[in-house]
Amino acid sequence: MTQQRTQAAGDRQAKVIPIRLDASFFFERAVQSLDRFRYDRALKYFRRAVEFEPDNPVNHCNMAGILSEMGRYEESNSILRVILERIDPGMTECYYYLANNYANMERYEDAEEALIRYLETDPDGHYLEEADELLELLHYELNRPPRINTIKCRENLFAHDKARGLLEAGRFSEAVRILEEILQRQPDFAAARNNLALAYYYMGYLEKAMQLTAQVLEADAGNLHALCNLAIFFRHKGREEDLQELVSRLKRIVPMHPEHALKLATTMGIVGEHAVAHRLFSRLLRYGDWSEEPSLLHFAAVAAANVGAFDDAEKHWRAAQRLDPRSPVPAYYLGRLTDMREGREPPPDHYHYHLPVEEQFRRWERDPAQLSRAIREDPLVRSSFFWALRGGDRQTKIQVIQALGLAADEEVVEALKAFLVDPGEDNDLKRIAVLVLRSIGVEDKLQVVFSGRPLTLEAKRRPARLPFWDNAWQNVLDRALEGMADRYDMVEQHDMMTLWVDFLARVYPQVPKVSKPAAWAAALEYWVARMHRKPVAYADLASRYDVSQASLSRCVNRIDEACGIREKLKWTTGVFWPNPPLSHEDGYPQM
Repeated sequence: MTQQRTQAAGDRQAKVIPIRLDASFFFERAVQSLDRFRYDRALKYFRRAVEFEPDNPVNHCNMAGILSEMGRYEESNSILRVILERIDPGMTECYYYLANNYANMERYEDAEEALIRYLETDPDGHYLEEADELLELLHYELNRPPRINTIKCRENLFAHDKARGLLEAGRFSEAVRILEEILQRQPDFAAARNNLALAYYYMGYLEKAMQLTAQVLEADAGNLHALCNLAIFFRHKGREEDLQELVSRLKRIVPMHPEHALKLATTMGIVGEHAVAHRLFSRLLRYGDWSEEPSLLHFAAVAAANVGAFDDAEKHWRAAQRLDPRSPVPAYYLGRLTDMREGREPPPDHYHYHLPVEEQFRRWERDPAQLSRAIREDPLVRSSFFWALRGGDRQTKIQVIQALGLAADEEVVEALKAFLVDPGEDNDLKRIAVLVLRSIGVEDKLQVVFSGRPLTLEAKRRPARLPFWDNAWQNVLDRALEGMADRYDMVEQHDMMTLWVDFLARVYPQVPKVSKPAAWAAALEYWVARMHRKPVAYADLASRYDVSQASLSRCVNRIDEACGIREKLKWTTGVFWPNPPLSHEDGYPQM
C-alpha cells in the first residue's frame, strides 16, 4: 500500500509543470493585468521584474508608464530620473516621458526644459511628432513661443510635418521629394526615413521601402515604427519565418504612448495577431478622446470579431456609426454581423476604415464619379491602384490605367510615364497608357521602351512625316473619343487614335479638308468596331454623331482607300494594328 501511495505521488509529481519565477514570468503577468486594466497588480508585477533584472531599463520604464497612467506623475518622474542618471543615460525617450508628466502636473516650464533636452539629445527619436504637438501645447499654456532656438532638428520639423500631411492626402511622390531633401540635410532623422519607406511602399516600391527600413533598424534596432513597418513588408513578401520571429519580438513590447499603441495594434491585426490587436485596441479606447474616433472603433470591432467577441464588435460599430453617420463602413459590417456570428461569413481581415474592395468596386460601377473622387482624395485607394499598376494581372492593369486617368494629376502622370519605360511591361498596355496620357493633356514627348527598344513618341502623337498638327485633326480625335467613351475600352480607343494618325501620314500632304469632324470621327469608330468584331450600323453611327449616312460613307471609304482596312480584315483574326509607313527614327513607333 505504501508502495502504491509512493507511486501515485510520483505520478502526480511528474505531471506538475515547474514554474520558473524570473523577470519574463512577472513581465507576462504584468501585461495580463494591464489588459484587464488592473494597474495596481500590473505595477506590482513590474516591480518584481525589476527585482530580477535591476539593470534592465525597459522594466523600469514600464513601471514609470504605469504610474503615469495612474496619475502618480511625480513617482513616475523619480523612476525616469533614476534611469537617466544611473541605469541607461542613452534612453533619451525618458526626457519625453518627463515632459509629458510635467505637462500633466501643469509644470509647464519644467515640461519645456525636459522636452528641449529630448529634442537636443535625440533629434530623430521615437516621439518626434508627439514632441512637436507638445511644443504647441506649451506655446499655448506659457503664453509665449517655446524656447526652441537651441533645437538642432527644428529646421526640418516643419518640412517633415508637411511631408506627413502629403502622405495622408495620398500625394506620395511630393512627400518623397520633401523627405529625401530632409535626409540630405539630416541623414539620421529616423522618422523621416520611416515615412520615406512608407511613401515608397504606398507607391508599390516594396524593395526600396524595405531597404530604407533596414537602414533605420541598423541605427536603432528598437525603433517601433520601423519594426512594425517591417512586419507588414514581410507579410507582403511571404517571408513567414522572418515574420513570426519579428511578431514574437513585437508581442513583448508594452507601448506607453497611445500613438505607439495604435501603431502596434494595427500592425498586429494586419499580420493576423487579432488577439493582441484586440487587447491593445481595448486599452486605447479607455483614453477619452480616442473613444470618439470612428476609425479606431472600426479597428477595435474588426479585432473583436476575429476573436469571436461579436457583442464587442457590434458595440464598436454602432458607436462608429453614431459618430460618423455619413460613412458606409459601420452600416455595411453591422448588416453582415449576423452572418459572422453564425459562421456563414468570415470577419474582415483588413484594418482599414474602408469597405471591402469588391463592394467598393460594385459601388463605383453604379457611380463612376465616386471612383474619380476616391483616386484623387483617398490615399488608400491611390496606393492600391499604384500597387495594382505594378503587380496586377493584365486585365486589372487595363482597368487601373484607365481609372488613373480620372485623377489626371502630376503623380498619376509620373506613374504612367514610369510604366512606359518599364521593359517588363506589355506593349499593348503601354499603348493604353499613351492614350490616357494624351487624353489628360500630356502633350510633350514620351519616352517608351517598346519590345526592348527605347523610343520617343512625338508630342500629340505627331510623326515627323507630318510637319505640323492641325487643330482640325485634333478636333476629329476629340469628337471620336467623346463618342466612344462609354462604348469602347481603352485598347479600342487607342486603335482609333493609331488609325487616324496612320491615315493622315499616308495621305499627307494631300490631306482632305476636315469640314465635318463628326463624320470623320464616326468613320473611325466604324472601322474600330469592324476591327474588334463589334456590331455596327451606318444608321446608328449617323444618328449618334449627327451626320448624314452619305457623309459617313464617304469618310469610311476614304480611310479604307488609304489604309486598305477591308483587305487586311480578310486575313487578320486578331486585333488589327495599322502599320504606318514610318520608321522609328521618324519618331512614331510601329506599335
